[in-house]
Amino acid sequence: MDRILVVDDDPLILAALSRILQSEGYEVVTHTDPAQAAKEEGFQVVLTDFMMPLLNGVELLRTLREKNPRAVRLMLTAAADFRTASEAVNRGEVFRLLGKPWSLSELTSAVRQAFEHFRLVESNERLTREVAEKNAELTTINRDLERMVVERTNGLLDGLISALDYRDTETQWHSRRVSLYSRRIGEEIGLTPTQLEVVEQGALLHDIGKIGVSDTILLKPGPLSPEEWVEMRKHPEYGYKILAKMPYLHEASLIVLHHQERWDGKGYPQGLKSKDIVIGARIFAIADTVDAITSDRPYRKGRPMSVARDEIKRCSGTQFDPELAEAFLRIPDAEWQRIRKKVEDMENAENALWAGFTPGKVPNRVAS
Repeated sequence: MDRILVVDDDPLILAALSRILQSEGYEVVTHTDPAQAAKEEGFQVVLTDFMMPLLNGVELLRTLREKNPRAVRLMLTAAADFRTASEAVNRGEVFRLLGKPWSLSELTSAVRQAFEHFRLVESNERLTREVAEKNAELTTINRDLERMVVERTNGLLDGLISALDYRDTETQWHSRRVSLYSRRIGEEIGLTPTQLEVVEQGALLHDIGKIGVSDTILLKPGPLSPEEWVEMRKHPEYGYKILAKMPYLHEASLIVLHHQERWDGKGYPQGLKSKDIVIGARIFAIADTVDAITSDRPYRKGRPMSVARDEIKRCSGTQFDPELAEAFLRIPDAEWQRIRKKVEDMENAENALWAGFTPGKVPNRVAS
């Protein structure tokens, strides 16, 4: 029987997780004390909270790995804990990072994928030894493992951007809109599916480096001082350093590094110009401006798409790549409205799921 170790110092959260996973047919071993959990053996998957007394989630996973090297590791983390938890991802210790509060569908899907991954790795190791006789089956298993890597990447992206969104609520859902806007512009100029995926990933994670900026600067209600701007302008480099360590996000990390550069060379951090800027960052610059103009801000209401079109046209050749500006202007307003509506529906669905949530109490849809 599939056996999962679940660790959380909050008994209510632990009970809810146990009920959910037992209803999915798993044998569940639970601990509120991470020091006791560290002694467990004989499980295929471990799901742990990050912030716990005495032994945090990263330390627990490191200890468990010594006795259970094949166990697949999942971690729950709140936005405030994200910076440290991301180090575990970079070191390859975590298969999937889940936001807290979690989505029921994401939780059950992540656990199912973790057990699937455990079984596939076991099968892969066995079939490698029998490659002469089992070559066809090995090919199938490897294909499935590649699919799992894609799913893991998508799950990590969601976890990364959700953590940033919850930390900086004024930009919540902005990253998701600009990622889809950027993809649409990429489609207009004929990028390949692989290139579109990179563009969407880079745009989605463009501000991930703000995790490295202090709250006093990031959440400051008034204008930043010159010294504070120096710190804020380091966020593209912070983001690049986070993502470049993950091979499957290396190309996207270049978009993050270049996303504040300008066509005329007056951007930062490197002052690149023209086509020295990766195309994904040039596309993002247009998408970001469109979203900034058409979205509500605390100090003003969002303005019509016509205003955004005029701004892109005005800054073509200075701030923006003129060829990409022309491509943007060819796309009808209905396309942008469709994308915005899609993200609004995602936001409404998530808000409905977590309506009335309070710490220590699991929403009905999660607990059931």
